[in-house]
Amino acid sequence: MPEYTKPWLSLEKQVGKLHGRGVEIGSYSSARILLQQVGYYRLTGYLYPFRESETYLDDSGRERIRVLSDYRSGTSLAYAAQLIDYDRKLRMLVLDAVERLEVSLRMQIGYTLGHRSAFAHRDPANFVPTFTAGAIDAEAGEPLSGLGRWLERVQERQCSSDEAFVVHFRERYDDALPIWALTEILELGHLGRLFGALQNDLATTIANAYSVPTKKMFGSWIASVNYVRNVSAHHARLFNRKLVAAPSRPREGHVPLLDHLRDATGPKAEFGVYNALAVMAFLLGVIDPDCDWNQRLASHLSDFPAGALTTADMGVPAGWEKQALWHASQTVRSGAPA
Repeated sequence: MPEYTKPWLSLEKQVGKLHGRGVEIGSYSSARILLQQVGYYRLTGYLYPFRESETYLDDSGRERIRVLSDYRSGTSLAYAAQLIDYDRKLRMLVLDAVERLEVSLRMQIGYTLGHRSAFAHRDPANFVPTFTAGAIDAEAGEPLSGLGRWLERVQERQCSSDEAFVVHFRERYDDALPIWALTEILELGHLGRLFGALQNDLATTIANAYSVPTKKMFGSWIASVNYVRNVSAHHARLFNRKLVAAPSRPREGHVPLLDHLRDATGPKAEFGVYNALAVMAFLLGVIDPDCDWNQRLASHLSDFPAGALTTADMGVPAGWEKQALWHASQTVRSGAPA
């Protein structure tokens, strides 16, 4: 493996490097300030779509595309700065939505499982067999089950919590938190893992509470929301990211307000961030009839910076603004009868 030998560059030299590769710098002082604010690698991540490319044949004779170092004519730092600002506002909107969704899911899982028993999360009968094969605790002398590993991670979180109600249960009930209390300290990833392992009847009850027809579909939605949450919380580029965890697109008629997700084809349509945003708008509409997040998100989509990129690079379909999802009343949004 080759040794890394590229030298450290001052901000001035970083500006010069970008200029030498074809980027329109504009004011050198403004370019320097932008680099000082966001860093070279973050900035070039937003510039990446504008790099030159060429086709070539690989060793098997297949045609490939090679991305080059130089940028296409017209590439400017000013436009990159607009994209950075747009993406920051998008992440703030996403985190606002995720907070509402996570709190709701905590309640719904705690409420549904709690109806079975206060400690339903420890009962193997409530989970699929693949999640419970093995020991539930490390003292059993055999490999831990998926449930055992989940309980270990949750216990670590419980032990590190200084929430007043956790301290109360620690002192009075030997740290035994019922499921409806435990969910209050769980993150979306913990909740998603637990949901995915539930028996189908329990999971479907929870999914139906959000007007989602199946466990499988809702599980993919939780995973996708958690993915965009992690991207946003770590301040990474979101707007044109390919979703590693893309939400399942419902079949026509299953979730009418999301039927349009299947109208377009191709990687952007399937893995673009629009799919996750649409799912979040739908779920928020079910949770809170008065929530205006869908309208705020629609306004932000409409404000995409004019230039070489468009909302299509986010997987946004043509005519999206006409979809009822972005401006309808709750009775329509949730798919409930008018």
